[in-house]
Amino acid sequence: MRPSWVEVDVAAIRHNVSTIAGVVAPARVCAVVKADGYGHGDVPAARAAIAGGASSLAVAIVAEGVRLREAGIRAPILLLSEPPPADAEALVRWRLTPTVYSDRLLQPLAGLPGDAPHPVHLKVDTGMHRVGAAPADAVRLATRIAADPRLRLEGVWTHFAVSEDDPEFTREQLARFESVLADLREAGIEAGIRHVANTAGALEYPEARLDMVRTGLGIYGLRPAPHVAADLELRPAMRVVSHVSYLRRHPAGTRPSYGRRRALAAAATVATVPVGYADGVTRRLSAVGGEVLIGGRRFPFAGTVTMDQIVVDVDDADIAVGDEVVLLGRQGGEAIPAEEWAERLDTINYEVVCGFGPRLPRRYLGEAS
Repeated sequence: MRPSWVEVDVAAIRHNVSTIAGVVAPARVCAVVKADGYGHGDVPAARAAIAGGASSLAVAIVAEGVRLREAGIRAPILLLSEPPPADAEALVRWRLTPTVYSDRLLQPLAGLPGDAPHPVHLKVDTGMHRVGAAPADAVRLATRIAADPRLRLEGVWTHFAVSEDDPEFTREQLARFESVLADLREAGIEAGIRHVANTAGALEYPEARLDMVRTGLGIYGLRPAPHVAADLELRPAMRVVSHVSYLRRHPAGTRPSYGRRRALAAAATVATVPVGYADGVTRRLSAVGGEVLIGGRRFPFAGTVTMDQIVVDVDDADIAVGDEVVLLGRQGGEAIPAEEWAERLDTINYEVVCGFGPRLPRRYLGEAS
């Protein structure tokens, strides 16, 4: 068995959901567990979120919702994008609630048998310009849904584009959404559950909480920007762990790994660690100052990240084969957060935690016995 894995503290996820729920109440929390729970594991994350107070879950595609149902999860599950018409039968079979923003899903969905009307959520594009009905088309779609006895308009929503860094545009989106809601009221249509806020929207804009918030990043203990609810205790749930597999002393000038990119400035011991870019340790990290933790101390990469291994300059430190290596997370009094990787790699912490692949098994800490 490879001595490398991703540790996930599900107690931290429970804590984060409970903390966020306390802030946004009386609005409900919909926990976003798409993309395998942002790399944390969708089923354990979903269970922890529900235990922490989430009333529903959200995923991106039908297959993700089916995985949760097959695991025995019974909470409402919202699909955040409109699935293809061919998935209509699976939606009903697995009790998944689709988002709609066009006509193409409504006919096949309404044509399927069921004991009750099939719930749908209508998404309106208020400025993200990715998917969603144009505000001018929202009333027509809502009217069609409301007029069909086999369908039920359970909710109406939109998605913020820049809630972590642009209050003016975020409030403009909220105003556009409120205008759509007013149009629906004028048409005599009940919007049901109104929801607009992602993690930043939920924590930074009380007026945006409405009936429900959709929190993704925050439930995993991460923030979309450092200032977002900076005084709120959120606990990162992920730690990426490996172990020293080999040690060798090299003279000054030695250039370890592919490309021989970097010479050792002085005689040093180089530690090999069995984890690489096939696991999600981005190859460029070794060129932009990436470090690991061993014994609670930081040590730099000694050369290029390879597919299955990295090399680390441990200088003259007292390191042994088998010692724990932390690539992401806390060890002792030191920590390497996802935000550090994101800053070095010019990306976002979302991409960092989603990048650790299936070769790294997940080990879950803090699960109820």
